[in-house]
Amino acid sequence: MHDTYGVILAGGLARRMGGGDKPLRPLAGKPMLDHVIARLAPQCAALALNANGDPTRFAAHGLPVLPDTLPDHPGPLAGILAAMEASPLPWIVTVPGDSPFLPNDLVARLHAAREAAGTPMACAASGGYTHPPIALWPRDLAPALRQAVAEGERKIDRWTARHGVATAEWPTTPFDPFFNANTPEELAEAEKLLLNRGVSP
Repeated sequence: MHDTYGVILAGGLARRMGGGDKPLRPLAGKPMLDHVIARLAPQCAALALNANGDPTRFAAHGLPVLPDTLPDHPGPLAGILAAMEASPLPWIVTVPGDSPFLPNDLVARLHAAREAAGTPMACAASGGYTHPPIALWPRDLAPALRQAVAEGERKIDRWTARHGVATAEWPTTPFDPFFNANTPEELAEAEKLLLNRGVSP
């Protein structure tokens, strides 16, 4: 969508993966981040990464790196806030850097859900579960989010519920498009999906 800025949340600590940058782990011969970018880039006017620490480790991907603007790593809301405050466009979609099978209609369907429900935000869902970090945000709610995080809010869904959030549901067959690889076992499962089941990389 021409008015949507895509931001990949790559700032997690990846404890269950043994530390380091999860999105840079290899998946089917290239970094998992490459799969995420390939899925999201055609749906957005521009892309960026949200990550902390030395930005040069992502240099090969050629995307702006937006660090959290709040101290002490207060979680995904801080990454969403950084995305909203840096966005040159009125709408922001955020996705985790460990979700290599994102649907090709993600941004369009989130916009449609928001418009149909008359809410300022929309969130993805599958298999009866919502995925709060995979969502569409209006840039103009950034001041409200900054205030909430400064006051101690850490839960995405609790904050979005205050302002109104629609849900767009995707099927989980033949695979869940929001599968995320948090552990080495899940990374191996993602590799099998890509190589054995014809999921287009």
